[in-house]
Amino acid sequence: MNYFETFKQLHQNPTPFLLGNTWDVKSAQLFEANGYKAIGISSQALSNALGYEDGENLPFEILLQLTKRVVEVVRIPFSVDMEGGYSRTINGIIENINKLHDAGVVGVNLEDTIPAAARRLQPITEFQKTLSAVAGHISRNNLKLFLNIRTDGFLLGMPTALTETLTRIKSYEDCGADGIFVPCITNRNDIAAVVKATSLPVNVMCMPNLPGFDELRTLGVKRISMGPFLFNKVYENAGKLANAVSNDKNFSSIL
Repeated sequence: MNYFETFKQLHQNPTPFLLGNTWDVKSAQLFEANGYKAIGISSQALSNALGYEDGENLPFEILLQLTKRVVEVVRIPFSVDMEGGYSRTINGIIENINKLHDAGVVGVNLEDTIPAAARRLQPITEFQKTLSAVAGHISRNNLKLFLNIRTDGFLLGMPTALTETLTRIKSYEDCGADGIFVPCITNRNDIAAVVKATSLPVNVMCMPNLPGFDELRTLGVKRISMGPFLFNKVYENAGKLANAVSNDKNFSSIL
């Protein structure tokens, strides 16, 4: 199997696969060396690592440049979080998807919110048009690309998050999505309801109170992301070490 077929198959196994979320080439290599079956860029981790706020503030060309380098050195499937598509037009989103596909990625995340200081859900009919156009382009051109659609009702803390999510994922499935990503969902009953509502593989993300991997398997989840949490922990620990070197006035803490 090629990388795309391998990545697609990972979403069909009885046990959910754990996606290693990267922010540079070294972190991508680290996940590969530790036996991860696939990796994907965390937009927040990458943006923060380079001094940008999350929400498409990182220039797309930097994202593309990193993508090309990761594909050159890593030998496992690689997916990219492209947030809202780095464009507010359908043609612009498709152009960016073509660039990422040509760089060698096997999947993209596309979200139904507008990345901005005040993130907001796009009207469902508006996002349906975008998704249908993107999925149609991928199909017509036989692009080997897994289209993972993120819906953000839970991320936004909406009181009607479950109802909104169930409505949207059915629509997104009909529009040609390959997978559904619901970040910040943690309640077991909510997860079960989402899985039941779609035939597509469901992706959840590391959060406090997220059930353990074995329970996620029994709930029917197929993909588990770590988001920016490993990145945050790495730099939290790096800060402690930097402080120790300064306070101890020696390098014993990092040797």
